[in-house]
Amino acid sequence: MLRFGLWQGNPLVGDIKGNLSGFEQVIRDHANGMIDVFVASECYVTGYPVEDLLDRPSFREEIITELKAFAERIRDLPPVIIGAPWPIEDKWHNAALFIQNGAIQDVRGKYLLPDYGVFDDSRIFSKSGLPGPMMILGHKIGVMVCADMWEPEVAEALCEAGAEILLVLNGSPYEHDKLDERIGHATARVVENDVPLIYLNMIGGQDHLVFDGGSFALSRSRQLCMQLPQFKASFASLEWNGAELSGKCTYPSEKLVNDYQACVLGLRDYVLKNGFHSVLFGLSGGIDSALVAAMAVDALGADNVEAVMMPSRYTSKESVEDAQSVASLLGITLLHHEIDQAFAVVKKELGTEEYGTSGALAEENLQSRMRGMFVMARSNMTGALVLTTGNKSEYATGYATLYGDMCGAYAPIKDVYKSSVFAMAKLRNTGLLSADHLGVDGMVMPERVISKPPSAELRPDQVDEESLGSYEELDRLLHGLLEKNQGLNELVQQGFDEEFVRKIIHLVRISEYKRSQSAPGPKISRMQFTRERRYPITNGNKLI
Repeated sequence: MLRFGLWQGNPLVGDIKGNLSGFEQVIRDHANGMIDVFVASECYVTGYPVEDLLDRPSFREEIITELKAFAERIRDLPPVIIGAPWPIEDKWHNAALFIQNGAIQDVRGKYLLPDYGVFDDSRIFSKSGLPGPMMILGHKIGVMVCADMWEPEVAEALCEAGAEILLVLNGSPYEHDKLDERIGHATARVVENDVPLIYLNMIGGQDHLVFDGGSFALSRSRQLCMQLPQFKASFASLEWNGAELSGKCTYPSEKLVNDYQACVLGLRDYVLKNGFHSVLFGLSGGIDSALVAAMAVDALGADNVEAVMMPSRYTSKESVEDAQSVASLLGITLLHHEIDQAFAVVKKELGTEEYGTSGALAEENLQSRMRGMFVMARSNMTGALVLTTGNKSEYATGYATLYGDMCGAYAPIKDVYKSSVFAMAKLRNTGLLSADHLGVDGMVMPERVISKPPSAELRPDQVDEESLGSYEELDRLLHGLLEKNQGLNELVQQGFDEEFVRKIIHLVRISEYKRSQSAPGPKISRMQFTRERRYPITNGNKLI
């Protein structure tokens, strides 16, 4: 019998000493004679993705020094399997290390290095050969690292060499339906090799990625016999009797709840891991900023969230009231700063032949940039991190102003289409979506915020959908264009008007330069801007 202690933790990239110290505390807290071997996830020592930090000689030296010191500190404790970058024959590999009796006893490197989507593993790691199992406490354990499980080859090699159970260390980021996909691949490896499998993932936000955990185990009969919660640091003990596994299951939430939790976790970790404690943003009375406000409070607590309402002559009375209602429901501070006087002064200064701000678009952008200026000035004074409140539909079509409403350090709903913003807002209005969230358990915005037509309110009687078409139709088109990589002909064949398709393709293409300057935000979809969709800014292909 072998009893695994599985740590689904939240490492901080680059904090080698802190990550090892945290895991050591977990080991000491649970070293009660009931755990035979403790396990942490892929690259837990350094955090993941480590990117070009691994190119620095001092960073490499620190990995080796700190891991050896860690091994010595836990000499009298149960053995450990942990993920870390590690040198094998003078080349650095994404590896799993087995530590026992004060020393690193065995190492297995990652065989399949992903270079698709958000991954660039072969940029920094060398490919390892096909591994054999590790001998751990008298058992042959087939240890794999993340992508090694997604194809049959590595598991087959391990089991042909006598592996009795498969153990997969992962740094697998969240996206729609990703957990089902992981379980599907794991099930295939179990069926092919007739052995149980343990899948250990990490949690936490890391710049544009969110790791959702959801670690699980499958028996030889393909039954889910252990599952940890998503988006929560968790420890689980799992007993293996040499044939089957036994543990406890926490079942996942529905997709929209998970999407919301991913945004909240990404926001919280981006703020706290970068040394900030509070956030600031413009609260317009519209649904995007209201949803961001709810996420911010759920992530950080109301005392650490401040908003600014910056009305102009075009701002409706209803928007001012709605912003105040949102702030009151969430319990956050709302500052009020009218921009008309400052706008008039700047417009006069720029209203010359050289600058030509008499055009409607220039005046709209100037208003947005005035608001960005006020928010950034407030940030300089308070030290709060500025959030930007744009959604994926706006980023896709360029319906946003550089240095205006795009001004900020983090974009919590950057990967959320506008139609999903409405759905998330309705869902959040029903109550808290996680016991770990710090916000109010109930309505967070008045119904009018959700039901009224979206408007930037930069000119009289402005309505977003007059420029972009209905968000429902726009988002369906964008999903095909971006997530499914469909072109003009395919989209027209689905029933979209050709002129409308050409217009949206054009807007997406010419907005690449804006997106390249946008703040990071949490990935929740199959295709997130910036890291997954790497299109040239200077691009002569009119149909992308």
